[in-house]
Amino acid sequence: MSLIIAGRFQTFQAAETAAQRLFARGFVEEDVTLFFVNPSGQHARHPIGGDVGTDAGAQAAPKGAGRGVTIGAVIGAIVGAAVFAVFKAPLIVSAVAAGVGAYVGSLAGAMSLMRQSKPHSPGSQHNAENARHAGVLVAVHVSPESKDDAATILRESGGMDIERASGRWQQGRWSDFDPLKPPQPAGEYAERRA
Repeated sequence: MSLIIAGRFQTFQAAETAAQRLFARGFVEEDVTLFFVNPSGQHARHPIGGDVGTDAGAQAAPKGAGRGVTIGAVIGAIVGAAVFAVFKAPLIVSAVAAGVGAYVGSLAGAMSLMRQSKPHSPGSQHNAENARHAGVLVAVHVSPESKDDAATILRESGGMDIERASGRWQQGRWSDFDPLKPPQPAGEYAERRA
């Protein structure tokens, strides 16, 4: 694993200026890379888009749908039986009422539990406070001796969210970068600026 120092910039021009300052201070081109990090939720980790398979707010929905189907089917059957008894309607009306009740109940049950869940609970993997912000990332492959110099240059160049990471550096780039992994602040350089 390689030691990596990175900083986020608002524009490619600012990131390129920081890279030029790194080169002027002795860092070589194969140890510096720039790339854009998409906003949270837009990393296309799944075929239909998004970052996670299930939204944290929808995790309880299947349980609510199951409860809702049962309750809705019972209420629908009772309404269907009442309609059958009062209006002498065909038996199919009871079956249709039970089916409609089950469907409506499943929707209501799923929605009611989705409202109650907390998408960004403290233990959530995608806590909004820990999320990686979008922007242009300048990543620098450093040695233990040069890490402070790289962090200082990135900070002085306007870099935000200065972070340190252990990762794979291959062919002049951070090859195992994970945009979903929260950044690890790099000591006193990590102070976040807007």
